[in-house]
Amino acid sequence: MKVLTTPLPGVLILEPRVFGDERGFFMETWSRRRYGEAGIDLDFVQDNLSSSSHGVLRGLHFQNPRAQGKLVHVLAGEVFDVAVDLRRGSPSFGRWHGVVLSGANKRQYWVPPGFAHGFCVTSESALFAYKCTEPYAPEHEKSIRWDDPDLAIDWPVAAPRVSDKDRMAPTLAEIDSGALFSFAGKG
Repeated sequence: MKVLTTPLPGVLILEPRVFGDERGFFMETWSRRRYGEAGIDLDFVQDNLSSSSHGVLRGLHFQNPRAQGKLVHVLAGEVFDVAVDLRRGSPSFGRWHGVVLSGANKRQYWVPPGFAHGFCVTSESALFAYKCTEPYAPEHEKSIRWDDPDLAIDWPVAAPRVSDKDRMAPTLAEIDSGALFSFAGKG
């Protein structure tokens, strides 16, 4: 497995080894030992799967307390996936990083606890899978507006389709700082 770092400490792009021939392919999408060696040494407690059509944007979501780390990948289709650092005191606080994930490139994206996460579908449809380190807790879920002008995320779809909840989310500047995370001084 190839591990690529990003400008956001702790956020990783993973390229699992893919073994393929005329019959198809095989790849390992999770191994406690191998991913632990890459720095993802947390227990996963919930797997999620979503299906979305072109132009759907989901996010930017996070939970606090019960912050979720997410290991995400696309089974079919293509998305532009984004992580935003929400750790107050972090050198990269308020910065974002995006990566294209697709069924073709088979990349995975590690979004650690302390980050908001979102994605936008750029193909006709996408089947999106993610492993979470904490269960979904709707009472702790929070959102940041996808088009926050201070974040200035360069989404690849001009007029994405978003839920009412995501459309009405506050900007990062409007969120009470107590709802965010504290930087512990490590990646």
